Amino acid sequence: MISTSTAALQLTVKLLLLPLWLLSFLGIWGPFSSLFFPYIMNCLAKEYSVKMIKPKRDVFFNLQDFPRHNAKLTVLEIGCGTGVNFQFYPKGSRVICVDRNRHFDKFLSENAKKYPHLQVEKVVSPAEDLNGVADGSVDAVVCTLVLCSVNNVQKVLNEVVRVLKPGGAFYFMEHVVADPSTWTYFFQ
Repeated sequence: MISTSTAALQLTVKLLLLPLWLLSFLGIWGPFSSLFFPYIMNCLAKEYSVKMIKPKRDVFFNLQDFPRHNAKLTVLEIGCGTGVNFQFYPKGSRVICVDRNRHFDKFLSENAKKYPHLQVEKVVSPAEDLNGVADGSVDAVVCTLVLCSVNNVQKVLNEVVRVLKPGGAFYFMEHVVADPSTWTYFFQ
């Protein structure tokens, strides 16, 4: 049994979210959010990058070890968004940026200019279908805070295995569902 204050809070949140539900029901929210979301992420990226620099350095610490025989490192980043991970890629890397939202292109291009030592390519595609990327063609796949937003995690992971070269690596940093008794869970 939930308390009166919890019930009131839930009702308040439902009323506040009613316009979003209505937009979704009418089929307007999807196109609107795909256009608006990149702007929000670009604003948040600066602060996010500062807070996440240490954990990401820990994740990507050996990325430069992957190119073999003086070959160029080829990285495929799933859900690249604005390109916040570019700072962690070694000089001379080829970075294939995959994102299903083409509205990130402006911010991705702006960020890529800050890292001229990278060869950045953009592929607009869902992570579940990387048909524009050949089998066994990348040294590393990077996926940070993306798997929560894909339609089929297993298909994404199958694609990761398919595109990785033998001995390649999958670098990922994901968040998980919070404890049900927390506010974080409530907002998730």
